[in-house]
Amino acid sequence: MPIQALLSALLAAFAVGGFGFVFVYPLLSGERKAEKRQAVFSTPATRRPTEKQTDATARRKQVADSLKEIERRNTRKRASLDTRIARAGLRISRQVFFVYSAISGVLLGFLFFILTHKTYVAGAAALAGGLGLPRWTLNFLAKRRLRKFVDLFPDSIDVIVRGVKAGLPLGDCLRIIATEVAEPVRSEFRQVVEAATMGLSVSEACERLATQVPISETSFFSIVINIQQKAGGNLSEALSNLSGVLRERKMMEGKIKAFSSEAKASAMIIASLPFIVAGLVYLTSPSYISLLWERPVGQVVLAISGIWMAMGVFVMRKMVNFDY
Repeated sequence: MPIQALLSALLAAFAVGGFGFVFVYPLLSGERKAEKRQAVFSTPATRRPTEKQTDATARRKQVADSLKEIERRNTRKRASLDTRIARAGLRISRQVFFVYSAISGVLLGFLFFILTHKTYVAGAAALAGGLGLPRWTLNFLAKRRLRKFVDLFPDSIDVIVRGVKAGLPLGDCLRIIATEVAEPVRSEFRQVVEAATMGLSVSEACERLATQVPISETSFFSIVINIQQKAGGNLSEALSNLSGVLRERKMMEGKIKAFSSEAKASAMIIASLPFIVAGLVYLTSPSYISLLWERPVGQVVLAISGIWMAMGVFVMRKMVNFDY
């Protein structure tokens, strides 16, 4: 039949075409010759590991071991009170801090007792002034000091990069930072130089810097120095890349703050509206709103409203704060 003949012819054509593509086309196009030339000029590195590959594998293993060791040493633990005082930039002892805390608690409790004439309110105020206020002050000073350190840290790394390119040793570059750069970078690197002078290696002294200033920037710096000291490499190039990364992180932080500024302003307005409205109502009709703090039911309502407002403020703060 014509259809069967046509199908047979098509199958035969496909078979001939496949045979020609597999066996004849490589000979005509030169692919076989190209494969032979590649096999002739291919180096033994593609078939068996050479000495260079062995060195690269050992280097990668050494870098991985260094990273694991640094991660084990830099495991974050709860900082002691002395460490928190040092991070805040204060030059006081633990005993002096306790004296200031006691004075703060007594003064705040006495002030609230004069204003309210209630013992339990004065006791709560004294407890907050003795335990909460001093530690909040420490955290505030430490965060402000860390922000200054982060702003100056990329420029300090650039000092090391330029010094290493000029032929100076790493220790001399650290001494330049410890004497020329502004605070708080100067005092922190002074401790690094003093630790290296006392017998520690530069990598160990930089690990102390990462412990004293617990931010990701100092951890990156410690890792770069540690790997370079143990595995070698181009220190100036590595630190130059680190400086660029830190500046890009700072730019990203500024963009996030700009994008979230509208949400933060809205949160501040919403949180302040109840107090503004209560103040205006008190100015116009004080007898109407004074029931809130004169009657027990009103005091309960104020307490519940304060708790709900605090929860809302914390939720909104969590929504507009981001990790960089």
